[in-house]
Amino acid sequence: MVTMARKKPKRRLVEREGFWAFAMLSPNVIGFLMFTLIPVVASFVLSFTDYDILTAPKFIGLDNYREMFLYDKIVWQVVRNTLVYTLAVVPIGMFLSLMLALALDQKIKLVRVFRAAFFMPVITSAVAVSLVWQWLYNPDFGLLNSFLKGLGVLEPPAWLNSQVYAMPAIIATSIWRNLGYNMLLFLAGLQNISSTYYEAAELDGANGYQKFRFITWPLLSPTTFFVFVMSVIGSFQVFDLVFMMTRGGPGRATSTIVHYIYQNAFKFFYVGYASALAYLLFAMVLVITLINMTLQRKVVY
Repeated sequence: MVTMARKKPKRRLVEREGFWAFAMLSPNVIGFLMFTLIPVVASFVLSFTDYDILTAPKFIGLDNYREMFLYDKIVWQVVRNTLVYTLAVVPIGMFLSLMLALALDQKIKLVRVFRAAFFMPVITSAVAVSLVWQWLYNPDFGLLNSFLKGLGVLEPPAWLNSQVYAMPAIIATSIWRNLGYNMLLFLAGLQNISSTYYEAAELDGANGYQKFRFITWPLLSPTTFFVFVMSVIGSFQVFDLVFMMTRGGPGRATSTIVHYIYQNAFKFFYVGYASALAYLLFAMVLVITLINMTLQRKVVY
C-alpha cells in the first residue's frame, strides 16, 4: 500500500528567518535610502538644472559644469584653499598622531588619563572649539599674541583678520582638534602588532629605529591607509571651523569647497550650481582615494 508523503506545514511569516533578518536590517536600509542614496541621486539630477528652491527646476544640461570650469574664478580659488588646507592638515596631523600614539603605547603612569585628555577635543562641539580658539587668536587680548609680546614681538599678527595668517590659524586648530581621533586609530593598530616580532628583533640586536622601520611601519600600513583616506575626506569637507572662525574670509582667504557649496545653496539659492560643485568635490576625493589605493597595493604586493 502506497502512502502519500505528508506535506510540511507552512511556516508563518513571523517564524521565517528571512523576515527577521529583513526586520533587523530595515532601519539601516531605510536610513541609507532616505539620507544617502536618494539625496545623492537627487543632487546629481539637480546639477543639470537651474533650481532656486522657490521655483520648479529647469533643465539646462551641462551649463552648471561649463560655468564651473570656464567662467567661475572663485571655484579655483576655493579649490586651491582646500588643497592647501589638505596638504598641511593631513601629513602634519598624521605624523603628530603617530608620534603621540607611540608615546602613549608605553607602560607609563596615568596613560589612560593622557589618552582621554588628547581625545577630548574630538568629542567637543565645533562651536565651543571655534570660540575658544577665536579668543586665543584675538589680536588685542588673545593668549597667543600676549605670549608673542612677552617674547619681544612688537606687532604680532592679527591671525583671523589676516589673509596671510588666517588659513594657518585654521590649520593649526584643525590639527589640534583631530589629533586624538587619529591617535586612537594608530593606538589600535599598534596594539594589534604581536610582541613576538619585537622580541625576535631584539634578539637580533635591532635598535628602536630599526624596529619601527622594519616592523611597526609595515604592519601599520592598513591603519595608515585608513587614517589617510579618512583624513583626506575630512579635510576636503572642512566647513564648521571655517564658518565659525572666519566665515571664509578675509576676502576668500579661507573659503573652501564645502563653504562655497553652502554659500551657493543656502545663501544665494543656486541649488543646481551647488549640486554641480558637490560632484566636483566627489571627483577630487575619488581620484585621490584611487591613487592611494593603487600605491597601497604596490607596497603590499
